[in-house]
Amino acid sequence: MGVSLTKGQKVSLSKDGAGLTRIFMGLGWDAAKKGGLLGGLFGGGGGDIDLDASCLVFDDAGQPVDQIWFRQLSGVNGAIVHTGDNVTGAGDGDDETIKVDLSRLPASVKSLVFVVNSFRGQTFDKVANAKCRVVDDTSGVELASFTLSDSGSHTGLVMAKIYRHNDEWKIHAIGEKTVGKTFHDMMPAIQGAL
Repeated sequence: MGVSLTKGQKVSLSKDGAGLTRIFMGLGWDAAKKGGLLGGLFGGGGGDIDLDASCLVFDDAGQPVDQIWFRQLSGVNGAIVHTGDNVTGAGDGDDETIKVDLSRLPASVKSLVFVVNSFRGQTFDKVANAKCRVVDDTSGVELASFTLSDSGSHTGLVMAKIYRHNDEWKIHAIGEKTVGKTFHDMMPAIQGAL
């Protein structure tokens, strides 16, 4: 069973750092139900929510190496692959997935920062059941999960950072609210997470 992370928590993705080669970060969400006395009876839920997961890659000096998002689905010479854009949040499980082959990342890569933003500018008070999780892509075992429970008027969130420390991959649950329709708008908060 994976670790259920709380904001700010850091854990190792593998006890000995060996053997973990492929992971994926899954992001799932739903549209929040409309409020009000009769909100659930007429019209159903709150409509489609278009969230976008992105992965920003940095070196030891905190300089950007690559970016993987819905407009660039592959990066770091194919070591990181975004499986595609979900514009509704409909369905169970992961709505967007970013796969990472840790064994193919150059030694110069220090950290991967995963973010989510609302391209249409929809705020997180319209989002329900948002969760990100890291899964061992070889065994299918969930290693860690982080509930993105903070609702509010923000349009972006720095979810988590996966980073190398003493030849071991670790995860840091960040959960920092920010504003932006793409990760470009969120770079000050992303840089702050390094």
